Amino acid sequence: MTAQALDFSTLPGFGDALRSGDLEVRLARSTDEIAAAQALRYRVFVDELGATPNAAARASGRDADRFDGYCDHLLVIDHAKGEGPAAIVGTYRLLRRSVADRHEGFYTATEFDIAKALSMPGELLELGRSCVDAQHRTRPTMQLLWKGIAAYVFAHDVKLMFGCASLPGTDPAAHAAALSYLHHNHLAPEAIRARALPHLRVDMDMLPAGAGAHGDALKAFDARTVVAALPPLIKGYLRLGGYVGDGAVVDREFNTTDVCILVVTDSVTDKYFKHYSRQVGGGASG
Repeated sequence: MTAQALDFSTLPGFGDALRSGDLEVRLARSTDEIAAAQALRYRVFVDELGATPNAAARASGRDADRFDGYCDHLLVIDHAKGEGPAAIVGTYRLLRRSVADRHEGFYTATEFDIAKALSMPGELLELGRSCVDAQHRTRPTMQLLWKGIAAYVFAHDVKLMFGCASLPGTDPAAHAAALSYLHHNHLAPEAIRARALPHLRVDMDMLPAGAGAHGDALKAFDARTVVAALPPLIKGYLRLGGYVGDGAVVDREFNTTDVCILVVTDSVTDKYFKHYSRQVGGGASG
């Protein structure tokens, strides 16, 4: 567990905003809470989504890796379920550049060349390992997760957020329309563009940029249909003004096809970030 124990309640304007009924969002405060988040990740990634656990993960029932020890772990806690591990119903892993530089770097760099993003001045934030318990995949839970990220962004004056986001399954051709849509419509500016590592790279521009509701699937795609079918997490990043890197990566361990997401915080238009930026006097956009 990192030494960065940010207390959201100390941030101007955030104390009440980070509770919703029985739900609360905050950072993990103990190794036991991190272990509970890892157990939740195992249930979602392995039991539900078909990831292949290594021997250690299978024995412990926890999804864990070398990065966990120096990340902050954002939690959604359902106080109606008590105060123990069972109350942790959502999690996001957060890693700032100022921390990663003192340790083993970023998880995203195992799949993508992020050198251009890292050349951007100021604090950067890697987002990863996002998951929510199946019974809590509701709007209030997701809103709290985004509010928690907003609080973290403004508290640490984060300039750029990035991370891997996933499409289900390991057949990129099954996602030809989605990958092509993302490439043609949301490719990151060259100055910060991440690129899939050459030995892992899958081209995303499988289909031309044309869009026709009744067009040949081999020639074009219907953007509206594609957007409606995107995973909620990717749609959420796009609503924040997010971009994608160049090229996708097949992650067979997690049974996913990954893209690199990048969000420049001063271009964020999401209502939570705009609302909280006013409350804390400008935050990261300064």
